[in-house]
Amino acid sequence: MTDLVTFGETMLRLSPPDEERLETADQYIVRAAGAESNVAVAAQRLGLDAVWTSKLPDSPVGRRVVGELRNHGVDTDIVWDDPEAGRQGTYYLEQGQKPRGNEVIYDRADASVTTAETGELPTETIADATGFHTTGITPALSDTLETTTAEVLSMAQDADTVTSFDLNYRSKLWDPATAKSVLTELFPDIDVLVAARRDAETVLGRTGDAESVARGLADDYGFDVTVVTRGSKGALALEDDTVYEQPTFEASNAYPVGTGDSFVGGFLSQYLAGESVPEALAWGAATAALKRSVPGDIAVVSPAEVREVIEGDTEAISR
Repeated sequence: MTDLVTFGETMLRLSPPDEERLETADQYIVRAAGAESNVAVAAQRLGLDAVWTSKLPDSPVGRRVVGELRNHGVDTDIVWDDPEAGRQGTYYLEQGQKPRGNEVIYDRADASVTTAETGELPTETIADATGFHTTGITPALSDTLETTTAEVLSMAQDADTVTSFDLNYRSKLWDPATAKSVLTELFPDIDVLVAARRDAETVLGRTGDAESVARGLADDYGFDVTVVTRGSKGALALEDDTVYEQPTFEASNAYPVGTGDSFVGGFLSQYLAGESVPEALAWGAATAALKRSVPGDIAVVSPAEVREVIEGDTEAISR
């Protein structure tokens, strides 16, 4: 039986080396990049049997995505689109030190994944899996994916598959009011919600500290576990009226892209294996810290490295 199935878009990321400007670069580093596949890779590398499913063009660029994910041990179950009509989404990342910062340019409109329907996906694999994960990016990509995401989450819930969802708000895809309307309709079929504190306020209008946000969301929607991440202040989780807090681990900030997905992958690697929420939080935080030292979107880490980070710092606080 599969431990975890994730569903969503994976793009190809093109970034100039050595913080060069996009407009002057004459070469690019190419990497696979997608929230749900990032989670699958992190979870797979940390011990789960993970499958990523999506829709890609049956072309060299589509197969490039699959090849990279399989190199990390992730199984892929792909709906292959017409190579002539299908599109592979890409994005360009220019990294720069202060005061420049990073710049992201997306080229993902009408990508093959935006046409993925429930009947095309491996629903039996999802129903038989321990966990299913997707994010708020997926329903934002198209009306079709809005419907597909809702149907797959409902199907997984009916099959007693643990459903997890990262709010993952992207302002370049939709506005807060639309996001709230769509995402709150999904909440009844979600067991584990992960939300950045800023997204909970921007999209859901939840003010107050992280604990009050978590309690309010759990009371309103009945999540089994509600995780609120707080950037440099760490993460907080609410389970069965008990709050657990996890500080961040000391880390570089050289490669921050993908840190949130790495946290989720680390968390699920333990939670779906039956470990406690505090243990899962620690693995999430340690995986996120390690990711900040790794180029690309993917956490290329090992269980031994995560344990070393955890054993060298503060454990989660239970109260």
